[in-house]
Amino acid sequence: MSAVVRFAPSPTGLLHVGNARTALLNWLFARAAAGRFVLRFDDTDTGRSREEYVTAIETDLQWMGLDWSQVFRQSARLDRYHDALARLQQEGRVYPCYETPEELDYKRWRQINRGQPPIYDRSALRLTDAQRRSFEAEGRRPHWRFLLTADVVGWDDLVRGPVQMQADHMSDPVVVRADGSFLYLLPSMVDDIDFGITHVIRGEDHVPNTAIQVQICQALGAAAPIFAHLPLMTDIAGKGLSKRLGSLTLRSLAESGIEPMAVNSYLANLGSGEPLSVFTSLDELAANFDLRCYGRGTPKFDDAQLSGLNQRLIHESAYAVVRPQLQAMGLVHADAAFWEAVRPNLSRLSEARFWHDVCFGRIEPIMADPAFLAAAAALLPDEPWNGETWDVWTKALKAATNRKGKELFRPLRLALTGVEHGPELRALLPLIGRQAAERRLQGQDD
Repeated sequence: MSAVVRFAPSPTGLLHVGNARTALLNWLFARAAAGRFVLRFDDTDTGRSREEYVTAIETDLQWMGLDWSQVFRQSARLDRYHDALARLQQEGRVYPCYETPEELDYKRWRQINRGQPPIYDRSALRLTDAQRRSFEAEGRRPHWRFLLTADVVGWDDLVRGPVQMQADHMSDPVVVRADGSFLYLLPSMVDDIDFGITHVIRGEDHVPNTAIQVQICQALGAAAPIFAHLPLMTDIAGKGLSKRLGSLTLRSLAESGIEPMAVNSYLANLGSGEPLSVFTSLDELAANFDLRCYGRGTPKFDDAQLSGLNQRLIHESAYAVVRPQLQAMGLVHADAAFWEAVRPNLSRLSEARFWHDVCFGRIEPIMADPAFLAAAAALLPDEPWNGETWDVWTKALKAATNRKGKELFRPLRLALTGVEHGPELRALLPLIGRQAAERRLQGQDD
């Protein structure tokens, strides 16, 4: 049986890098196993779910290069969840509860003050029919809890190894709110069963949920999927990531000029124990993917590391790889020679626009030494120019002016490019051309 995994975001905010890492590792696991990746929107929370976030999440995943074999929304499957709820009601595995939030808070407060674990006391199971009718006459509507059995729930976690949890040390979870809306636990498991999900790869904050969902699967007559729980990623200061706080969103990274494969390479590396490596394609990344290499340590997202990896990616990218992006930026003269000249000096691909203007547009020359620059203009060789032109020209200029080193090269760079530092002028000069070089040396290019 081939692997089928799912990524199940709630459309209540933009994807941050923690969400993106979960999506990426699921996608890589499926690709490495020749399996399928399913996108599911957990949108049963109608009060917080937004259509704009559905679109944004799909856009962000596509920006990363991730695709999916199937996409669906939980809001379109409510009838199926009601069917599952009815089955659990018939079998006595869910039961109605009438406590208000305030009453539940008071119960937990008393338990904590008595040194007891704040576990639901199952008092609703002891209600008589008359008491239930009385609550409903008051206008109370029940929320429904799943009845956990007093079993040890165990599974072989692909990251954590063997895990065992004592179910009767946990509260019976609420699966349906008093307003009739479903919480995460039941719909998620119904979907995993119906869509044949074989592996659930998610954050370790879901470990208690897994014990519950294994029992829900059993109650619905199905086998639970294989689970893998990864440590949650934090920022460099150790703070947790949150959609509500806008933490490190993919959109912000894209807007800052970070390349998708830099993000993919970095997120796939975090927590793996492997050296930080650059991958130029998702297929290459999938070919090197092994979920077993991820450990239990907390991965920390470091902006500086990502920026460094992004720079490495650009420096190692062949012209054929970046050509579509350069064209999309409107850099009409950005050919292979231009790319080879400028890429060692780029940390963001967007910076190529500046050097495109330097080579093919107009700049404001800095005339640090007009007399010297006039002499340099007079000695410009005739075209055609090539990679040897710079050496020929500066050798002649050195002989004519008796200058060398910084005294020779700095005024030329400032006049020809308008900036102190940049790509080698040996490579830039043939791109700038004789006519533009002469104008700039005369201070006339702007």
